[in-house]
Amino acid sequence: MSSLITGIWGGLLRLPLPLPLPVEHANWISSHGPLMVCGFLGTLISLERAVGLRALWTYLVPILTGVSAVAIAGGVLDPWPRWTFTFGSMLFVVVSLRILFIQPALSNVVMGLGAVAWVSGNLFWARGQEIPQVVLWWLTFLLLTIVGERIELTRFQRPSPWTRPWLLTALCVLAAGLATGWTAPRGGGLLTGTALLGLAAWLMRFDFAWRTIRHPGLPRFMAICLLSGYVWLTATALLIGVRWPQSSGTVYDAALHAFFVGFVFSMIFGHAPVIFPAVLGLPVHFRWTSYLPLVVLHGSLLLRLLSDLANWPTGRSWGAVGNGVAVGLFLLNTALGFACPPKRPQLR
Repeated sequence: MSSLITGIWGGLLRLPLPLPLPVEHANWISSHGPLMVCGFLGTLISLERAVGLRALWTYLVPILTGVSAVAIAGGVLDPWPRWTFTFGSMLFVVVSLRILFIQPALSNVVMGLGAVAWVSGNLFWARGQEIPQVVLWWLTFLLLTIVGERIELTRFQRPSPWTRPWLLTALCVLAAGLATGWTAPRGGGLLTGTALLGLAAWLMRFDFAWRTIRHPGLPRFMAICLLSGYVWLTATALLIGVRWPQSSGTVYDAALHAFFVGFVFSMIFGHAPVIFPAVLGLPVHFRWTSYLPLVVLHGSLLLRLLSDLANWPTGRSWGAVGNGVAVGLFLLNTALGFACPPKRPQLR
């Protein structure tokens, strides 16, 4: 949670907005991305896996990434937090192999490849590469983690002869894009964008959410989160395919936040009513107010991206503030759901 808060705060400072920087020489601005991806999301995903495996050694991953994130947020300028992130992600690959050994399924293979992408990005970053050069590896880590989880649910649907060839083709193109990006960045961006577009179309076509959206309450809410997230993944694919590589500027801001805010946080909002209770050992309670953070998230992100494309700094700033407000509303609603559960099920 400290990674989430400091990461969002650092992102708002980058706009720039006149916010205080509580810790002298803190890395909140320069490490906005690593705090969000490795510190918050990496720790959360690895903690979820550790809870599922119930093996004490697997908790070393969130411990290592959590310590690294706290050190970076606290202002440590030495390289050791980057290497601790890297060691934690290496151990996460071992965790993924353990899961694959227990359940050898395509979904776990895809999530394991995501873990390898995380290690690759962290290793490049630890060895001195700049964030724009490694951010697509971090994007791949989160994308394949989410795709793998959604593959798990496709087994409840009637199989299609196109499902696996479509998916494997998109994954091969993605691997080619990441590999090509080092020697031919423009070609790598085109291949990566094409792969993301293929995966977005695959999720739109085969995801179980098209069935659960018909059911009221939590299933419908989760389905709306997922399907809206796939729209943002499509936008990410188009921005990367058309205008990558980028190291800064409005298109860079639009492409990354379409993915990390639009796609990833839509997935978080949708899965949190199930993941958080599983990790914390608390019951699931759905409230109709869960839609409010989602509406604010999508509305503010749309404003941000349109402002990026129109080169309107004021609109981009307001959109970014709205993104932060949406996350705050989400955390508040989640906390209230645990502290003050509804007296009767709310089906909306």
